[in-house]
Amino acid sequence: MKSLVLSLLLLVSVNIFAQETQNNIPETTTYYLIRHAEKDKSDKADKNPHLTEAGKKRAEKWASVFEEIKFDIVYSTNYNRTIETAQPTAKANNLEITLYNPRNLNSEDFTKEAYGKTVLIVGHSNTTPMLANALLNDKKYNQIDESNNANLYIVTITNNSKSSTLLKIE
Repeated sequence: MKSLVLSLLLLVSVNIFAQETQNNIPETTTYYLIRHAEKDKSDKADKNPHLTEAGKKRAEKWASVFEEIKFDIVYSTNYNRTIETAQPTAKANNLEITLYNPRNLNSEDFTKEAYGKTVLIVGHSNTTPMLANALLNDKKYNQIDESNNANLYIVTITNNSKSSTLLKIE
């Protein structure tokens, strides 16, 4: 865990340096994308379940993993499970959660709003990898299994240079 936090700190340090516009250094936009934490599956008819106790612990753990990262925006889909996953990190950054609809995401407006910022996006097993792919303009990541709540996609964009990293945080 300490090595992961150190790795994330290194990424943040690089991003802070890259975001400085002095000496014509280009702006960098960094997206951190995660799937919501464990949801309550006890009622199959419930299309908007809350997190389980394990899910609430994971949401707090995400906030701990991200504690050295200063987010400018925290996005979530409009579901209990995603909002509850985003809330600890948003609170730690004194931010309100910005809702987005992954089905109607206007990528031009979205990328314009996020330009030069550090952004957390909380989504779903089918939307999170696809959004990472859209940001990269590449089909790099596949849909994740319903049981996987541990993936962290980090997409960094500087001018036309795009890179990504996939970490698994258990």
